[in-house]
Amino acid sequence: MDRLIIASNRLPVSIQKSDEKLTVTPSAGGLATGLKSYHKNNNSIWIGWPGIDAESEDEKNAVSELLSKEQCLPVFLEKELVENFYDGFSNATLWPLFHYFTEYTEFKERYWLAYNKVNELFAQTIIENAQEGDTVWVHDYQLLLLPNLLKAQRPDLNIGFFLHIPFPSYEVFRILPWREEILKGLLGADLIGFHTYDYARHFISSVKRLLGYDVDFNTIALENRQVFIDVFPMGIDYEKFESKALEVQSKPIQERSKMHQDIDRFLMGMPDRKLILSIDRLDYTKGIPERIKAFKHFLTKHPEYKEKVSLLMLTVPSRVDVEQYQNLRSEVEELVGSVNGKFGSLNWNPIIYFYRSLPFENLIELYSSSDIALLTPLRDGMNLVAKEYLASKTNHKGVLILSEMAGATKELGEAISVNPNNIQDVSDAIYKALTMSVEEQSKGVTTMQKRIKRYDVHKWASEFTNALTNSQKKIAEHQARKVSAKHLEQIKNDFIKAKQKVLFLDYDGTLQRFYGNPEDAKPDKEIYDLIDALSLNKSTELVIISGRDKNTLHKWFDGKQVTLIAEHGAWIKHVNKDWKGRNKNQVKWKDNIRPILESYVDRTPGSLIEEKTYSLVWHYRKADIELGILRALELKTDVSNFLLNQELEILEGSKVIEVKETGINKGTAASEYIKDTDYDFIMAIGDDWTDEYLFRELPETAFTIKVGTNKSDAKYYVDNYLEVRSLLKKLINTK
Repeated sequence: MDRLIIASNRLPVSIQKSDEKLTVTPSAGGLATGLKSYHKNNNSIWIGWPGIDAESEDEKNAVSELLSKEQCLPVFLEKELVENFYDGFSNATLWPLFHYFTEYTEFKERYWLAYNKVNELFAQTIIENAQEGDTVWVHDYQLLLLPNLLKAQRPDLNIGFFLHIPFPSYEVFRILPWREEILKGLLGADLIGFHTYDYARHFISSVKRLLGYDVDFNTIALENRQVFIDVFPMGIDYEKFESKALEVQSKPIQERSKMHQDIDRFLMGMPDRKLILSIDRLDYTKGIPERIKAFKHFLTKHPEYKEKVSLLMLTVPSRVDVEQYQNLRSEVEELVGSVNGKFGSLNWNPIIYFYRSLPFENLIELYSSSDIALLTPLRDGMNLVAKEYLASKTNHKGVLILSEMAGATKELGEAISVNPNNIQDVSDAIYKALTMSVEEQSKGVTTMQKRIKRYDVHKWASEFTNALTNSQKKIAEHQARKVSAKHLEQIKNDFIKAKQKVLFLDYDGTLQRFYGNPEDAKPDKEIYDLIDALSLNKSTELVIISGRDKNTLHKWFDGKQVTLIAEHGAWIKHVNKDWKGRNKNQVKWKDNIRPILESYVDRTPGSLIEEKTYSLVWHYRKADIELGILRALELKTDVSNFLLNQELEILEGSKVIEVKETGINKGTAASEYIKDTDYDFIMAIGDDWTDEYLFRELPETAFTIKVGTNKSDAKYYVDNYLEVRSLLKKLINTK
């Protein structure tokens, strides 16, 4: 990988202005702190908003000069634009929706317009500074449109995207008025990464349901390219936290900070006194009120722990101008006061509450001194605090209580997992943690430490960038098969030289855009003109080989100089001849299979049955896509049990399951067609799984072309039916 450009809303540093003087300070937040060390150690540029509304060109130049020393480039945003983009669409629309707080979600047009504008400004800055072949790594929900904006203007860039918050289920995501635009924006990336498989699964589900793209395992097939989806649970700079914790704990008591000395006095004030730590940004997704209620329930249920345990709550101020956050702060402070008033004494507060941020060293002091970490967000993308706590436990003693709604819970299986909405569950977890033996604590902490030390932020970043590089190799290998100008020249030359030529052309998705309704898919003037022009070449035989029924093909192409092969080879009609079918008995087996298919139609709204001469077809293109896929798997199993000792087979096409008599497929039909003639030019073009029979059966010398980017036995591929028409026009013009 060459140069890396990192793009995120905020830079790893912020520019602040005081007394007309500009200063550089580290930015807060998991992304900025987590990726900063990786950025510093690699050949990268970080592009983002510097956190200041520069008022003049001179000030912008001064900011740019300061940032250049940090390997950063600014995207300057006016105050009103920031309000509508960041406070508006990012945090009043996307943040609550993606965290399942739909009641807080605001849909305002001005927010959306500002969001578009900022993403365009980021794209402009990146394009102005990107060299050919650079890799761009876009981060988080503020820049969901950026990948496609970049890909449209600079297809040479390798683009990765990582989402640091949850991606919601389809039923929640579909609420968003601009849902399709958001998905298309993301699909400009070559690789899209998520913290957990659940988030990736939700994204893929939304893509399939809303945009209709086919997905093969972790690959989304677009019209002209592929997008890869994968899971990369973000890590922390483990060594940074571990080494600082060792340094803090090795200090003599008199050299420790005041906070650390206060913690020491608290813990030594009574034998077996315990400290529970809770650290969050003040946000409604963090479940802070529910946590306080659970601790209150614990003290009520276990009065023997009075004056023996305290909950130290550090809440970092966030979005202080937003009413929801102001109300949340008031609620939290009232709950803290209520618990302390009910259970507290002159020498003991059940809850020690701080509403502020702390320097790094003070955080380490809290982590390393606490007996229990109580982290119970209602919904969280990852929760790096859990990993930071573990990395700081250099004595290997401690217990992590972690919400099952946090992404980190997928990795930290030795933690006590809780449902943050279940007050009793969290209360019981606190009791379990307090009564856990030292041996059990050490075993759990050590196991989790090994895991997160091995997969730290450096490993996470390198895994992602390596996967992005590998995806580019896969794309390059695939692109080598695309019909290029060189390939086209070879096809044209062979076509001109050949004395006997045959072209096998699928119809739906190949000559014509795919439609479920036959009337919508009927040939247009361009198709008829192509057929007529190809027919003028007496040495060229044109064969339309389709899964369509013979009556439809007859209606569309009667009178044209073209051979028709219908129903995957069940029927053939040579030019100026009548239809000829296979001598098969298609009556009895249909009576047995039809009721099975009908039961699936009844249970799958939007599906239907099509009857052909030698087959029955169950279509589910108009059904809910995920239900359709599930039913298709069930149907194949049910029908397979019936097919034992029957001369029948299952053919799976694009959102269809076809039960047909064996030996009837496009490959067999094409082989029979060419067996008595010495063709010196054979070409076959198709888009469906059913066309794979055709590609496999034809001679090695044939030009086989797949329409679309899916895996295929064809030698070459084109992007869509329009490129097929263009290719045929070039053959016509070779005369």
